[in-house]
Amino acid sequence: MDLAEKIKILQNHLKSKNFKKVIDGSLKLINKTTNNDYLYNLIGMAYQGLSQHENSVKFFRMALDYNPNNVAAKNNYGNSLKALGKLEASKKCFEEILEANPNYINAYNNYANLKTLVNDYEGAIDLYKKAIDILKNNENSPNVTLVNILFSLAVAYQSENKIDEVKKIIDEILLIDPSHIGCHKLISSVTKYSNDDQNSLAHLKKMEQLNVNIDISNFEKKVDLNYALAKAHEDIKNYEKAYEYLLNANELKFSKKGSNLKDEIKAVENIIKIFDDINFQRSNTNSETKKIIFILGMPRSGTTLVEQIVASHSKVYGAGELIYLQQVLKKNFVNDSKYNKQSIIDNQNLYKNIIFSEYIDYFKLYNFHENIITDKAPQNFRFIGFIKLFFPNSKVLHCFRNPKDNCLSLYKNSFASNTMNWTNKQEDIAEYYNLYSKIMGFWKSKVPEFIHDVEYEKLVENKESEIKKILNFCELEWDEKCLNPHKNSKTPIKTVSISQARQPIYKTSLKSSDNFDKYLEKMYSLLK
Repeated sequence: MDLAEKIKILQNHLKSKNFKKVIDGSLKLINKTTNNDYLYNLIGMAYQGLSQHENSVKFFRMALDYNPNNVAAKNNYGNSLKALGKLEASKKCFEEILEANPNYINAYNNYANLKTLVNDYEGAIDLYKKAIDILKNNENSPNVTLVNILFSLAVAYQSENKIDEVKKIIDEILLIDPSHIGCHKLISSVTKYSNDDQNSLAHLKKMEQLNVNIDISNFEKKVDLNYALAKAHEDIKNYEKAYEYLLNANELKFSKKGSNLKDEIKAVENIIKIFDDINFQRSNTNSETKKIIFILGMPRSGTTLVEQIVASHSKVYGAGELIYLQQVLKKNFVNDSKYNKQSIIDNQNLYKNIIFSEYIDYFKLYNFHENIITDKAPQNFRFIGFIKLFFPNSKVLHCFRNPKDNCLSLYKNSFASNTMNWTNKQEDIAEYYNLYSKIMGFWKSKVPEFIHDVEYEKLVENKESEIKKILNFCELEWDEKCLNPHKNSKTPIKTVSISQARQPIYKTSLKSSDNFDKYLEKMYSLLK
């Protein structure tokens, strides 16, 4: 077998997500070819697929050292820098590519994705549009590339709540590709299906036909369509059929991705052990003028709604769901997959608050003037002890809701992150919820005054009185705009909660779990 055939096999392994085979095979070929930058880039992409971005950066750099003009490697390098939170370096990378190669579509797309990360949707939309213009003016451009960028543009408009623009783009995509699953899932998220609405029922029927035609080997499309069908059937109160599709979607995901529950249990137990005798009175102060409001709790517990309420305030900037705290903590305190207690104590005693400074540095590419910022990463509930030590001027809003409703919502939604792989099995969801309850009980025993509970059911039943309590805790004066968070256009929404959070505060999700009692008995019975 000649070298070209071997490289083709490696490319096929990459497409099939057999990343370890790509890495091992490429390393064996490195010394047998002069085309080393191509192989280094291939290895980097495999490490990207494994979410090992430190390793991917190393190999993309090697590719660029070997051939500085390898634009694909540079584009991939920019993506890995973004994943590591090196946002300014990532921005520079994409700008350099576009300056040298103004028609390089992938750089437009990835630079736009970076801009959505820092909430610059206007800039992102402009870049997507430029890429689309280039593609439409090139008759040799593949339709699949055009469709992918059109879909990214539609998602950007959805985050900005520009629904008319979303619908126009979806119509354009479906003219090119009538079976585009992403579009049908997007339509399902903004459609209220009803037995009295023939258009909605026609779309439901269309999705069911697509589901029949899609082979189970087309994993991601099959999963997305099953979640969309479950939502549609729940709307028309066909709960048995809704559960059938939910079961299909979750079993498919579990078969491919497994569960990370054991890792989550180890991490939480490690944190509880470390913080059991930490001195919380010795916080590392800072002179920064920025104050963070951390909005946390179980995923799907109402954190998006609470952020939209708080970020509607004239003095608050809603930054959205961020991974920056986790990245800073991992960089400074994690050794051998565990948090190092001595490192935490050492940082407590430093004159300069390095943790806070590194966290704030992530906002350099953001464009806002407010001194109060919301960070809505639900699973930051694991890190309340770190927040107390290194963000002593911050506020913590803990969101919670009926446990059965919360767990059902997790089972009903698809999460892209591998850190959420515990959401595809009933037993794992219940066990994770119990784990969350355990560590929240621990934090409340240590720093009760530092945490304000926001109960979803009370919030939607008595919104004005509950919102006043939230604002008082955050030391914010009353602002009428907080009563109508669905009108908040300054804070984009990027999470699976997007459709719900763009509606007025509603009560229809209360006790929705009752509709699935006989199907999710296993999960509900395990909740403590």
